[in-house]
Amino acid sequence: MQVREILRLKGATLFTATPNELLAEAISAMADHDVGSLVVMDGGAMVGMLTFREVLQAVNREKGRLEGITVGDVMVRDPVTVPPSMPVDELRRLMIDKHSRYLPVMDGGVLQGVISFLDVAKAVLEEQSFENKMLKNYIRNWPEGEQAQG
Repeated sequence: MQVREILRLKGATLFTATPNELLAEAISAMADHDVGSLVVMDGGAMVGMLTFREVLQAVNREKGRLEGITVGDVMVRDPVTVPPSMPVDELRRLMIDKHSRYLPVMDGGVLQGVISFLDVAKAVLEEQSFENKMLKNYIRNWPEGEQAQG
């Protein structure tokens, strides 16, 4: 399975913010849409990512006072990205190695979507369930008189 297949399963909805947007507004958008990340766009290009990790760090650093703080003040600049052709096993390893729960998917210079660790878990579970169903069906329909090679 590749990253593009996970994107196809999850859909193409993207939630964005701008660097000049107030952090409090971005937090409201994240809560309203029940998402853990926003792609930060400026001039039609991705310039960063805002995840709940950066939000919590800002809240802690500022002792809860977020007045005047913008998304650009706290976002991750130049986030790690992945191509749609990346195998899921490599994606999982990268997410673990980089401690990233959200990774933008870029095809050349074009943003395709964002993959979350939850998206990966769902896709792997679905793939394993399908394989399990196929194996059970195969075993149930085992030809009589043949023995399994082992």
